[in-house]
Amino acid sequence: MKRAYTNGILLDGTEQMQPVEHKILLTEDDKIIAIVDEGVDLDGYEVIDLHGGYLCPGLINLHVHLAGNGKPSAKPRDNAALVRKILSNGLTRAVAYRLVCSYAKLELLGGVTTIRTVGGIADFDTRCRDDAAAGKLLAPRILAANEGISVPGGHMAGSVAVAAHSNAEALAQLKKASGQKVDLVKLMITGGVLDATEKGTPGELKMKPEMVKAVCDEAHKLGYTVAAHTESPEGVKVALENGVDSIEHGAKMDDETIRLYKERGAFVCTTISPALPYALFDTAVSGASEKDQYNGKIVFDGVVESAKTALANGIPVALGNDVGCPYITQYDFWRELCYFHKYCGVSNQFALYTATLRNAQLAGVGDVTGSIEPGKSADFIVTKHNPLDDLRALQHLELVVCRGHVIKKPNPKRNKTVDALLDPYLE
Repeated sequence: MKRAYTNGILLDGTEQMQPVEHKILLTEDDKIIAIVDEGVDLDGYEVIDLHGGYLCPGLINLHVHLAGNGKPSAKPRDNAALVRKILSNGLTRAVAYRLVCSYAKLELLGGVTTIRTVGGIADFDTRCRDDAAAGKLLAPRILAANEGISVPGGHMAGSVAVAAHSNAEALAQLKKASGQKVDLVKLMITGGVLDATEKGTPGELKMKPEMVKAVCDEAHKLGYTVAAHTESPEGVKVALENGVDSIEHGAKMDDETIRLYKERGAFVCTTISPALPYALFDTAVSGASEKDQYNGKIVFDGVVESAKTALANGIPVALGNDVGCPYITQYDFWRELCYFHKYCGVSNQFALYTATLRNAQLAGVGDVTGSIEPGKSADFIVTKHNPLDDLRALQHLELVVCRGHVIKKPNPKRNKTVDALLDPYLE
């Protein structure tokens, strides 16, 4: 299938991107084949008129949990018990897998054409990846980790991560993940906001340094990168000292941490979205305890300061939104770009670059996707208004194209309660 996208304004996804008019984007099957001037012969092409819309690379979300929909819950869930129930028989497994695939589709309808999963149920993420690549279902390109590796009492142990009691068990889980042909490995090194038992202790170190090193060493031998949930300064240092490639979330840095990032060549995946409700919502709205709000503010400030310090010191920064956490829906990744702009002080241009080409490069797929150029995958979105003027333009899409598959006027069903609570933080 040969298509010509006409009357669009191109934003190529590079760091210095500027709107380019009077060009036509040509694709064939799943690839961009050329960018040509208006007026060329389009015989043999299906012409898609963009009516003056802005065409930019599809968004890339580097921190996704496909097992959740982000719906707020009045009571804390026992996620481990829920996952045990899901995996207890073939019927519930089949239903759960269909749900995971439907959540992946929502990512796509929200303009995200590539995702990186960092903790899921069983082998659902790699199955969804392969089914989507084979054209059996509608979903973004997926870089999948399947289940993470945690420890007893550690972050997400028993739900989207396996609790390893020893180095041997951690390595056995790594071998299992390798057999499932994962794309990366995920470690849960520290706790999170809700794991903390008292005020002032979010991100408590849970995984011993020797386990981190054992998994990282073996993962690297097998050709995998290692991402690690880390929400405290201590946890970040343990992760970097023992071989982790990406710090997920992050925490405030000192000079030693900056040095470790640079020596390791690691990047930080900034996730402002998940801590924001706990840190900034009134507890009457969030249902958070005073402890959770206090700890949420520590993590929120740590994530923001981590990103600012990284940017100021030449440490690579990626973006993800930890979708699946309360209030973080599968179709709202665009909010993370808005928060990055608002709280970290970057330009709209830099936020869009980070969520497209930069994320692609840091995820290892920069030669495949992330920018509008010949030879790259046909992964792009079209907005009515210019996202460089206002990133909220990314909320309403005219078109999503992923690996050449065209979705016109995507319209995911929105959670109006979540919108009402989160929209004030876009100003």
